[in-house]
Amino acid sequence: MKTGLVTDPLFRRHDTGPGHPERIARHDAVLDGLEGLPLTPIEPRDATRPELAAAHTNAYIDAVKQRIEEGATHLDGDTAVCADSYAAATRAAGAALALGEALLDGRIEAGFAAVRPPGHHATPNQAMGFCLFNNIAVLARYLQAHGRRVAIVDWDVHHGNGTQDIFWNDPAVRYCSLHQSPLYPGTGAAQETGADNDGHILNIPLPAGSDGDTYRQAFEEGVIPWLKRTDGDASGIPDILLVSAGFDAHQDDPLAQMNLTANDFAEFTRMLLALSRPTLSLLEGGYDLDGLRDSARAHVEVLLEA
Repeated sequence: MKTGLVTDPLFRRHDTGPGHPERIARHDAVLDGLEGLPLTPIEPRDATRPELAAAHTNAYIDAVKQRIEEGATHLDGDTAVCADSYAAATRAAGAALALGEALLDGRIEAGFAAVRPPGHHATPNQAMGFCLFNNIAVLARYLQAHGRRVAIVDWDVHHGNGTQDIFWNDPAVRYCSLHQSPLYPGTGAAQETGADNDGHILNIPLPAGSDGDTYRQAFEEGVIPWLKRTDGDASGIPDILLVSAGFDAHQDDPLAQMNLTANDFAEFTRMLLALSRPTLSLLEGGYDLDGLRDSARAHVEVLLEA
């Protein structure tokens, strides 16, 4: 399988300042982990204004740009920015789109976007949780506009509240999150299933201390049957799987209390690939540098195996 990799040195210029967990070294750790793998390089680009507006309000896009140009250092208490952050965030969303374009053009069959800043907490009109623009939602909207049925699987340890908000009223895009609960941002209860309670949103909150066996059971009994279902769901089995690939459920991560290893992330990837659908993944969280490096490599190695 041809597996693409998209990244950009611009992501290193998103400087969140001393002591911030979403730091430049994360980008370097991921690329170190992927060193030597036979990946197809994909040229990144910037997301256009209409492409961002498919997931965010125009007023919000304007506000992010203006505040950064005016020298803001934070968009909220957690989301630090610098002068290059708007450019990096626009490039991160565009890098995801470049991966989607490569898939639709037949240049790749799977892919990974090593991007910063991450995206899954960004709502239509709010930056939060280190996220400016919702990269995976922008990509999903692009694929949807090209006639593809999309499902998003988010295994970041934090619930992707922004992605859920964006697709809350849209049963044509499925969203599933496995996350530690209770934990930031406090959303993602099992009862949150979509605006009409139709189940196009699946939340699997897991207790602190959950290990690979717990996650595997959640995949086997929850995620995989949900992805395969057709009854009562107009969208049908998805054509393309998107993964919000956060690696902060790793046992050494400082921002959560889960017990996963790099091999667990590899196994989750194999379970998704067994559905025989093209799979594109985007980097989200992961704040222990060694755990992030090893987990990203394990994940991408499986994308290459399929």
